[in-house]
Amino acid sequence: MAYKGVAVTGMGILSAAGMSPAENYAALLAGRSGISTIENFETIHNRLPTGEIKMTNATLADLLGLPLVNDYSRTAMLGVMAAKAALADAGLPDTADCRTGLVSASSVGGMDTDEKHHFDYFNNPALLRYVGSRDIGNVTHKIAEALGITGFATTISTACSSSANAVMLGARLIRSGRLDRVVVGGTDALSKFTVNGFRTLMILSDQLCQPFDNDRTGLNLGEAAAYLVLESDDMVQRRGCRVLARVAGYANANDAFHQTASSDNGEGAYLAMSQALAVAGLQPADISYINVHGTATPNNDLTEGRALLRIYGDTPLPPFSSTKPFTGHTLAAAAAVEAVYSILALQNDVVFPNLNFATPMADLGTSPAIQLLHTRINHVLSNSFGFGGNCSTLIFSKV
Repeated sequence: MAYKGVAVTGMGILSAAGMSPAENYAALLAGRSGISTIENFETIHNRLPTGEIKMTNATLADLLGLPLVNDYSRTAMLGVMAAKAALADAGLPDTADCRTGLVSASSVGGMDTDEKHHFDYFNNPALLRYVGSRDIGNVTHKIAEALGITGFATTISTACSSSANAVMLGARLIRSGRLDRVVVGGTDALSKFTVNGFRTLMILSDQLCQPFDNDRTGLNLGEAAAYLVLESDDMVQRRGCRVLARVAGYANANDAFHQTASSDNGEGAYLAMSQALAVAGLQPADISYINVHGTATPNNDLTEGRALLRIYGDTPLPPFSSTKPFTGHTLAAAAAVEAVYSILALQNDVVFPNLNFATPMADLGTSPAIQLLHTRINHVLSNSFGFGGNCSTLIFSKV
């Protein structure tokens, strides 16, 4: 019998595609991308296609009731808003009713705040408070404080698989009986550091990204925050609350191949997927939809595709697509964003389209879903792979 999994009782999301699960779902249904150009800070790369949330820091601070002068980074503000929305969605006015924890992920933390003062704080000690907000743990601390979580709180930073690992750790903490409820997810804001860094790696595209397309030229960056509320069955029964989906499977692996590239045969991806299926007690044929990592870089899409073919062998792949053309690649937040999308797919029995696709990859012989597809969805497999070979897979199942 397959493992039933840990209950998901709430979710919150802010992305370029929308500021709630409902807004994101509407964009996914309409095939409406949130990719635009950078407006919130000055950069010489302001014409790069980017998934920017069209709210200034001042607007975010106002929505959170923060004073005009504060030490919240954009990453922290997005994270607080999404995490509070997840709690509200779960019908939780507070977190003091049980053993509640937080597992929050980020890649760049408050870099957007730090880089504004980096050259000045040596001569102005008052600026140190802003530099300190760069730390990823500072982001977690602010989210925990906003949610009233005073017990277990920890940070995960494994590049672009970070929030997948946050979901996995949260599920394991509940399954082992250590906690009753865990808020899990990730947040990352755009910054000059991020844009310049990925530009230096030469994996940003000047065009709209084309995941799994033969002529793909690279990724589009984005910013987002997304959080889920995970609860034990005892808590679900005690509260009598709805269950949106279940985290049925999870795994993390590493192909130890290269600092930024995955191995030619996708060994880490293959191991993560096969182990997640084993945890869930499922076979590859049980998966209804695959939300692929699908960054649109030449390396990722080829190796992820090869790993999928290894998993399925001679069996046809289920429908798969990358949803990153809707949001951009949101780094540590990506897996949590796509967890929300996976749950929306389960709830509505729909496969979301892989935008901008034109030409099948010559090396794969298979193509993503390019149109909205209505079909029965029982289990969604979601991949997230990060620099350093850190590969993670989550499986979400219908209630």
